Amino acid sequence: MERLGTGIGWRPEIADAVESMPGVDWVEVVAENVCPGHLPESLRRLRERGVTVVPHGVSLGLGGADRPDEGQLTALAERAEALGSPLVTEHIAFVRAGGPLTASPRLEAGHLLPVPRTRDALDVLCANIRAAQDALPVPLAVENIAALISWPGEEMTEGQFLYDLADRTGVRLLIDVANLHTNHVNRGEDPAEALADLPLEAIAYVHVAGGFERDGVWHDSHAHPVPRPVLDILTDLASRVSPPGVLLERDENFPEPAELEGELGAIREALEKGGGARITAAADTARVASASAPSAAPPSPTSPSADDLTRQRLALTQTALLSALVAGTPVPEGFDRVRLGVQARALAGKRADVVAKVAPELPVILGASYRPAFLAYAHGHPMTDGYRHDALAFAEHALLAHQLEEASARRQLREWWLERSGPAPRAHRPAAVRLARATRRVLLRR
Repeated sequence: MERLGTGIGWRPEIADAVESMPGVDWVEVVAENVCPGHLPESLRRLRERGVTVVPHGVSLGLGGADRPDEGQLTALAERAEALGSPLVTEHIAFVRAGGPLTASPRLEAGHLLPVPRTRDALDVLCANIRAAQDALPVPLAVENIAALISWPGEEMTEGQFLYDLADRTGVRLLIDVANLHTNHVNRGEDPAEALADLPLEAIAYVHVAGGFERDGVWHDSHAHPVPRPVLDILTDLASRVSPPGVLLERDENFPEPAELEGELGAIREALEKGGGARITAAADTARVASASAPSAAPPSPTSPSADDLTRQRLALTQTALLSALVAGTPVPEGFDRVRLGVQARALAGKRADVVAKVAPELPVILGASYRPAFLAYAHGHPMTDGYRHDALAFAEHALLAHQLEEASARRQLREWWLERSGPAPRAHRPAAVRLARATRRVLLRR
């Protein structure tokens, strides 16, 4: 595996700082946020300097019951080629559910949700990863995610699940030590045990990030400083293996460049501390290596294919969970209702925040009423497409429900919606086209 060194997540808000930051060997960019034909000048300059750029996907949903979308795989491949990347990365997660496998409406989470650590889920994930590997021009690495909730009836620990996944597919692993900390706080899982079970030789690189704790729940925010427990897990990992690369993630609430440089310094110190322990342990091991011969490695397990029935079983369980989170349907048996409520509120809050970013005019037009209005809308209107469609649907709902008392705000929102909906809005279903056209006729008469 190529040595990457120490890196930082490239974001437009800190592009200038990243370019001038000393000791940055590589950067990672959210794949969905770049266009192969129109790369940001900052990324172009970094590449010209020899800085490696890795695209990091967030929407493929390899842990979902459906087969990977060919269009999304093509787009990810195009970004890898445009950036000259040595690998691409995605997540072990599902991001949508429903659809043909369940004969129910398609639902979007707008977030990375955990897959159950079961044989069914592993079979589907392995099949989906093999399909992605076949479609991509460079190796794929997949990331363990943070979670607020646990699936009932799981059959493996996280370490065992990741080991079997790498063993059966040959996929590389992106290990997020902040996510191991999150799962320790939220699900009582021991990070050291997870690291002990991992196939260390499969690690492509490591993520480090910050978060915060509220009411006993750790939120993986990527908007706060990296805490000491996360650095300690990094040190533990480095005492076991020298990771090819380590990257600091920060997605919002960006501090001054000096603070980011300080966090990179703390990461290097944690790696050095772990490296020293690894060297000492290796010397001790060498002195006693002759005492016993190593046992033969167990044979790799067979790799059953994920047939349609397996996918359907997984689809039904994932749809029931996602529907409870975003559509208010009953909580599936075995889940923690309180924790599911925390996750549901977090998903709605994230929807409100992301819609405000992709459509910044909405908070300006609606002022202080934007967030409560959106949260009330989200409670009864699950997301069925991307965030831009969500912004249009919210604006349409607010207009048709007569929620705006101020005439000026109502006029501005009406103009905003009409300008962006277009004479023939894009949609996947004729019924949606007819509904949008009918809405336009109503609004144009006002």
